[in-house]
Amino acid sequence: MYDIVKIRGDFPILSRQVNGKPLVYLDNGASAQKPQVVIDAMNQAYSMEYANVHRGLHYLSNLATDKYESTRGKIARFLNAPSENEIVFTTGTTEGINLISYAWAAPRFEAGDEIVLSVMEHHANIVPWHFLRERLGVVLKWVEVDANGDLDPQAVLNAITPRTKLIAISHMSNVLGTIVDVKAVCRGAQAMGVPVLVDGSQAAVHMPVDVQAIGCDFYAITGHKLYGPSGSGAIFIKADRLAEMRPFIGGGDMIREVTRDSVTYADAPMKFEAGTPGIVQQIGMGVALDYMTGLGMANIAAHERSLRDYARAKLAGLNWLTVQGTSETKAAIFSFTLQGQAHAHDISTVLDKRGIAVRAGTHCAMPLMQHFGLGATCRASFGLYNTHAEVDALISALELCHELFG
Repeated sequence: MYDIVKIRGDFPILSRQVNGKPLVYLDNGASAQKPQVVIDAMNQAYSMEYANVHRGLHYLSNLATDKYESTRGKIARFLNAPSENEIVFTTGTTEGINLISYAWAAPRFEAGDEIVLSVMEHHANIVPWHFLRERLGVVLKWVEVDANGDLDPQAVLNAITPRTKLIAISHMSNVLGTIVDVKAVCRGAQAMGVPVLVDGSQAAVHMPVDVQAIGCDFYAITGHKLYGPSGSGAIFIKADRLAEMRPFIGGGDMIREVTRDSVTYADAPMKFEAGTPGIVQQIGMGVALDYMTGLGMANIAAHERSLRDYARAKLAGLNWLTVQGTSETKAAIFSFTLQGQAHAHDISTVLDKRGIAVRAGTHCAMPLMQHFGLGATCRASFGLYNTHAEVDALISALELCHELFG
């Protein structure tokens, strides 16, 4: 049984008020709140168990190393990766995608080579490829979404030419909530010998992910959206792609031997994890994954589908409000504007006065905003602890906005 009352009790911040109103936190697409077990685990790690990892033989170093490295296995199981050696720790999806850009793509791409992107990518899956466009002359090819915000996998595959070296695509839009059939993209791309990188920042939070079934070469996730701490994350990299990569950052832990004249590198994944890592952050991420898997990813997905369907029906009743992205295959993420009325920032401010936290702006997705001809939207993004009553609170606050600005 999915006990929403108990689950909400696991998150201390949900008991607080904002502007004299009960907090309704609908900014999960930007960053999720943390359960007490994650907070406690990080406090324990800092207060009673802290030491640097890998380098010490003493008790605390071994304890910290065991807890830190256990997260690698948890991530591998969470994504159904073939091996935990295919999991590279990062500070989040942004670093993971940049790692692929610098360590895998840059050494092998040439002027005129192509990278296929969708127009709804987050800037984290755009800017690293612009670096290659600026520095190497790589060509970025864009695939549009339809009026509903759906991305046709065949349209992505149709963009492939003999010069295509990579497809970089989001599993779930952070603005529209659209779920992309990345499995179909990977299956078709693999048949044409084109690697695929998947930005899993949003999808991994809301649904079970199986990188082996998807068939992707790279899959990036970020801890702070997965109810863990900021500064934590990882990227799955297929073993054969790992073998093709050169080190990105040099320093301690990623080497086997250093002399005055030469350096030899450690095996992957350590080869790509230079320096003292975010020890406590990754420990916290591991505990967050334990929490999510304890609830069951299928159960979380079912709860959020119920929220999605309820919110979709309620929002559809507001004929002065436009929801961007009406795909049937979407998560409980809703971006919207008030037709000819207030700016998104003004709407967000009114909602905040009612204790409702939403995001306003371009959501780090300017090409998508341009595609829809918008300067900004409000976004309400739901998580595993949100309720139907909070949907009602959002609707009531939006009706107030309509009264104020209409």
